Amino acid sequence: MRILLVEDTADMAEAIAIRLGRAGLACDVAGSLAEARDCLDVQEYDVAVLDIDLPDGLGTDLLQEIRARGTRLPVLMLTAAFSVDDRVSALNLGADDYLVKPFDQRELEARLHALARRDAGAPEAEIALGTLRFNPSARTARLGDAPLSMTRREMTLLGLLLRNRGRVMSKDRLYQGLFSFDEEDVGLNAVELYVARLRKKLAGSGVSISTQRGLGYRLDADE
Repeated sequence: MRILLVEDTADMAEAIAIRLGRAGLACDVAGSLAEARDCLDVQEYDVAVLDIDLPDGLGTDLLQEIRARGTRLPVLMLTAAFSVDDRVSALNLGADDYLVKPFDQRELEARLHALARRDAGAPEAEIALGTLRFNPSARTARLGDAPLSMTRREMTLLGLLLRNRGRVMSKDRLYQGLFSFDEEDVGLNAVELYVARLRKKLAGSGVSISTQRGLGYRLDADE
């Protein structure tokens, strides 16, 4: 899952990005509306987190622009001062959720996952394919009754493939879901490394990742 965080308080933005990165989420940080617009012009996101007060305007201005584009990008508003009127206004403008500072980062992470699931139309807590079971909220996976041990990026990759099971996912799309702009020194071939690791862990399970040459990868249950 890839997150756009629009927050001008540098230390807070860094702390959030680090926390989300450790949870396996790619997080791009923009410190202004202008930077956020640049990110949105070149990248698709699963959820956006917008601060209200920014150096060059209000987060609600960007919210209105996002909705004017006709996109259903889930948006969570983040602010230090959020009156009832502010909440009602933001929700009426198309915000999906809000958090008032200070907040527990575990709650932010949980809300981001909830918004992404809601947007994907997947209210179920667990995704199943053959003997494979994946819980995106708890970030756990198992094959039958056996827990599957994975790194955070392997878990993120599994989630991306499972949510698009039976469909070909391009290497570019997987790369976007695994790495943020701050990790641009990581090459595209890193995707092949994580796919190889995940394949090894799924070997013999009845679930496999096939390579569609020139197109990408697809996760399926073996026939």
